[in-house]
Amino acid sequence: MVAVVRLSGMIGAGNRGALNDRALAPLLEKAFKKGKPAAIALEISSPGGSPVQSSLIGARIRRLAEEKEVPVFAFVEDVAASGGYWLAAAADEIYADESSVVGSIGVISAGFGAHVFLSRQGLERRVHTAGKSKSMLDPFQPENPADVKRLKGMLEQIHANFINHVKTRRGDKLENLPDLFTGEVWVGKGAQEMGLIDGIAHLVPFMKEKFGKEVTFRRYGMRRPMWQRFGATFAQDAVAGIEERAEYARFGL
Repeated sequence: MVAVVRLSGMIGAGNRGALNDRALAPLLEKAFKKGKPAAIALEISSPGGSPVQSSLIGARIRRLAEEKEVPVFAFVEDVAASGGYWLAAAADEIYADESSVVGSIGVISAGFGAHVFLSRQGLERRVHTAGKSKSMLDPFQPENPADVKRLKGMLEQIHANFINHVKTRRGDKLENLPDLFTGEVWVGKGAQEMGLIDGIAHLVPFMKEKFGKEVTFRRYGMRRPMWQRFGATFAQDAVAGIEERAEYARFGL
């Protein structure tokens, strides 16, 4: 039996992401333990999201794999980019479709500036803090070069963690290392040539070839709570949906 875990959507804490460690923990525990699976197959389609949640989920997958001595295979569908690739790299082997988008090993921070608009409307922003960095990157004030420098330093640290994770998991399979970590993405065989994936393959036929034609599959996936399904958080879900749509659109999806 092969346990199939679907990891689809944005990665983020709480309600901001479809995928987060707290929600996935019981699902992953059950997948690794129930019925003594011969392998875990991760169905991944994610444009990324929170680096912390990506790290927590990936670390949980590795702990369970080592504890239960179960091999993990990742199968990329539409995209495994940024945090989505972090999850894929937690697997022992990664496979994708010829048209799958893979990579984006980088870190991004985006925001907006509204201080000009406020000034034109005759509005004055009043901020009082204890601690000179407490109002860092306030979108209602002019951008401060010191704040930008501090933010870039933080992003570089997170990027270094991402690079270390990929190097640790993929090892000697990686090619053209300087080009891998620029945030660039590759499609299908291009990702294979760079060492980001192990080959072009689809989940069911691959697993049948590896474990025999009689292999069975047990599927696990996240479900939205009943109160959410009936629209109790319509506005919040709508905003989250727009954010997710924008992230997929970055990769032409």
